[in-house]
Amino acid sequence: MYAQHKSLGAKLVDFGGWALPVNYGSQIDEHHAVRTAVGMFDVSHMTVSDVTGPQCLDFLRRLLANDIDKVSGTAGKALYSCMLNTQGGVIDDLIVYYLTDTHCRMVTNAATNEKDMAWLAQQAKPFDVTVTERPELALLAVQGPDALKTCATVLEPEFAATVADLARFQGKFCGDEFVGRTGYTGEDGVEFIVSAAKVTQLWEAFLAAGVQPCGLGARDTLRLESGMALYGNDLDETHTPLESGLKWTVSLKGERDFIGRGALDSDSSKNLIGLILQDRGVLRSHQTVFLADDAIGEITSGSFSPTLQQSIALARVNCKLEFGQQVQIQIRNKRLNATVARYPFVKDNQPTN
Repeated sequence: MYAQHKSLGAKLVDFGGWALPVNYGSQIDEHHAVRTAVGMFDVSHMTVSDVTGPQCLDFLRRLLANDIDKVSGTAGKALYSCMLNTQGGVIDDLIVYYLTDTHCRMVTNAATNEKDMAWLAQQAKPFDVTVTERPELALLAVQGPDALKTCATVLEPEFAATVADLARFQGKFCGDEFVGRTGYTGEDGVEFIVSAAKVTQLWEAFLAAGVQPCGLGARDTLRLESGMALYGNDLDETHTPLESGLKWTVSLKGERDFIGRGALDSDSSKNLIGLILQDRGVLRSHQTVFLADDAIGEITSGSFSPTLQQSIALARVNCKLEFGQQVQIQIRNKRLNATVARYPFVKDNQPTN
């Protein structure tokens, strides 16, 4: 896809060893295209792996904080989860598609690839299972309220029918190519996991149909407005999912002994909150959050919201706060006022606060 990005004048930067587009001109226009119509992202830097073997599900029951049995038995059903270290910290967050009892497909992050694959190989040893990285596969995300309608007109009939048949958070093969009704923008849409030849064909077809190419910049503001965690910012190996706004992804029911479970039984005062800045300025990662004169935490992700026309953030704090409560953010030599808010901050292109 490098040639396609260059031909469109993309601003390319290094990201985990990949040359990725930040934007193709106006990051704001790209953001609004996804919120109001449709946009597309080359996300081929993400890692795709196939987990196969007779103990595939046993392995995933041990590996994941969420329970693979929630989706097993429903072909293509996707599950969002974290895989944890023994202290309960997040090694990575991921999506796994259940395909059969002996085959699941996993999508993990790019910047964590080396440690992820080493961890998977280590944890797979006691199981009759094989983890196979699939670097030959590319990923293309088509996102927005018009995404499915656009797929129906752009894709060839068989692939269009496959997309039309998908329920939310479900994937399916069309021949050797795969598509899931998933995404990282808060909008409806799909993510194609396809061959290199197919991704170029899809890109050119969607481009010809007027779909807006979008870069990392819009991807970040879209996911933040939708309250979605970013690994390395809101998630890391020193904090548990419970301290990172992802309690809903941890299944503690039953006796399933997943890695890190014991560490999650202890209470923590830390939790993730949403913030909306009331004064002029921009919220950024690592800015300190104050309640009166007490430093209570720091921002993990912050940016200007194109939809709200205000600065928003996720922050990890060490106390319970109420929605609407006022705190202060240290920005350079000033403390600016911010309000504790619900996240997602935006749903269906409308404010939620």
